[in-house]
Amino acid sequence: MEDTMKLKKTLRKKELWSSIKKDWQLYALVLVPVIYLIIFKYGPMFGNIIAFRRFVPGGSIIGEEWVGFQYFQMFMNDPTFYKVFANTFILAFLLLVITFPAPIIFALLLNELKNQLFKRFVQTASYLPHFFSVVVVAGMVFEVLALNGPINNLLASWGFEKISFMQLPEWFRTVFVSVDLWQTLGWGAILYLAALTGISEELYEAARIDGANRWKQTIHITLPGILPTIVVLLILNIGNFLQIGFEKVLLLYNPLTYETADVIATYRVGLQSGSFSYGTAIGLFESIIGLFLVLGANYLSKRITDNSLW
Repeated sequence: MEDTMKLKKTLRKKELWSSIKKDWQLYALVLVPVIYLIIFKYGPMFGNIIAFRRFVPGGSIIGEEWVGFQYFQMFMNDPTFYKVFANTFILAFLLLVITFPAPIIFALLLNELKNQLFKRFVQTASYLPHFFSVVVVAGMVFEVLALNGPINNLLASWGFEKISFMQLPEWFRTVFVSVDLWQTLGWGAILYLAALTGISEELYEAARIDGANRWKQTIHITLPGILPTIVVLLILNIGNFLQIGFEKVLLLYNPLTYETADVIATYRVGLQSGSFSYGTAIGLFESIIGLFLVLGANYLSKRITDNSLW
């Protein structure tokens, strides 16, 4: 029995080395991203240990002493944290409800266009904002929504009072979600457009013969055809539910809008206050919630639609 096991292991090793020698170019290409993930993604996870240890700048990189869940208890007992958590949840919910289905609808509309020249123009125009840096986008937002900007000048020409969009906390969420939608709409539709090309044209022909109009074809053929793509992207979006764009919030908010704009990612601890362990504990707390959300979404999706990540 032991000899058989050893023989199997030897054969597996020979097969592995044979595969590596045969396709060494492919393995070489894979090696670079694997090294990148190990160094920049998995390696930094070790730093999460300071969420449970008291870290002193200039001291040990793993902290000076074990404090357990002290920092977790600190932010659980901090009333400011709950306000920040509520802001994060509301913004994340708005982004999920508005910016997730929007690319699907946009892709379906683009798919219905018959004029290929106009279709390519719309696609290019919608993709373009994705390539703008966050700093450029923030600058454009401040210029457009300034008191003397085009939006307020248009309101004034219609007889309305000018609005300080970037100084009023009640407008921050509307501005943030609108900007995110504008920047991600076209790019987010790419995967759905690719999925649409995989649907057999024969299904549409059969549906037309049976008398189905475009709406019925969309409901019974198009949407089921791209459902696996929708489910996978939905699970990934739910996993990043609380990870609001840090840079965009940081560039768009100001002390006047902290009431609705302050999120977990911009919670003013960590680097700003020197409480590295405290900031790490909050980040770890956010990641754990994201993990449970992914697991829950994947489980529900598998039970309901038979589609899942694993």
